[in-house]
Amino acid sequence: MAQVFNTEGVWVDRRGAAVGNLTEAHEQAALVVRSLLMAPSAEDWRDCVLHVSDELGEEIFAMPFASVLGKPH
Repeated sequence: MAQVFNTEGVWVDRRGAAVGNLTEAHEQAALVVRSLLMAPSAEDWRDCVLHVSDELGEEIFAMPFASVLGKPH
């Protein structure tokens, strides 16, 4: 399950994605973040964080959207 946190609230993906290991989980999380960033939207994603948890609901890692965006020029 993934949760995206920002200053306005939380979005929860209850479907999740099945992955085989932590590397695949990181790759899938990066894909989710990129897809949200690329979608037409007025949303400012810079302060958002994707929290990834296992099937028991325990957080495995958090991926700040800024880590995918890179540093501003």
